[in-house]
Amino acid sequence: MLRSLPAVLAALIGLTVSAGGAAAAPATAVRGGDLIYSDSAMCTVGFNVRAGSSLYGLLAGHCVSGHTTWYADAALTVPVGTTAAVSFPTNDFALVRWTSTTVAFPGELDLHDGRSVDITGAAQPVVGRAVCHVGRVSGVHCGTVLALNQTVTYPEGTVSGLFVSNACSAPGDAGGPAYSGTLALGLIVGSSGTCATGGRTYYQPVVEALSMYGVSVY
Repeated sequence: MLRSLPAVLAALIGLTVSAGGAAAAPATAVRGGDLIYSDSAMCTVGFNVRAGSSLYGLLAGHCVSGHTTWYADAALTVPVGTTAAVSFPTNDFALVRWTSTTVAFPGELDLHDGRSVDITGAAQPVVGRAVCHVGRVSGVHCGTVLALNQTVTYPEGTVSGLFVSNACSAPGDAGGPAYSGTLALGLIVGSSGTCATGGRTYYQPVVEALSMYGVSVY
């Protein structure tokens, strides 16, 4: 089903920041659900992944596209990685290679409430499966997978093969990780409705990205 609604686009674009913005405390670790920064952009890390001894962050492609160097802080003083690959549109995922030797990259999700979830594997979404996601703005919301093979239209083109849940999200949540128990399922790419009135969230499946890039969660 083609989803070309203005409401869907509400959560697609990551908010921008200026290099002169307020600086956060230097990060000692970057987990799934955490932010990284580039010139004029900030993006949510979906999942940390690896290929051999190399570590990467898996993020939404529409946010990473057009940016090269990434930092752990808004003041751009703690470099953590560089863009390694982007697949957008058609797909909506990207890899950032972690290059820092002073920042850790655990294979877990930061739920931003003092809790974390250790991700042990990845799975395909199935209709009726329980799913939760971590939104930068709205926090953690849970629901069930409603449908597969959805399509969302961006100004740059269409992204297909998405799945949708009845867990709500908000503008700015794009790129957040979706998971079921300890299994990685997807990345937030769009939404319709609101958390006040009920909404739906669209996700890029993770398994497709892992296969394309030859990486795995850990």
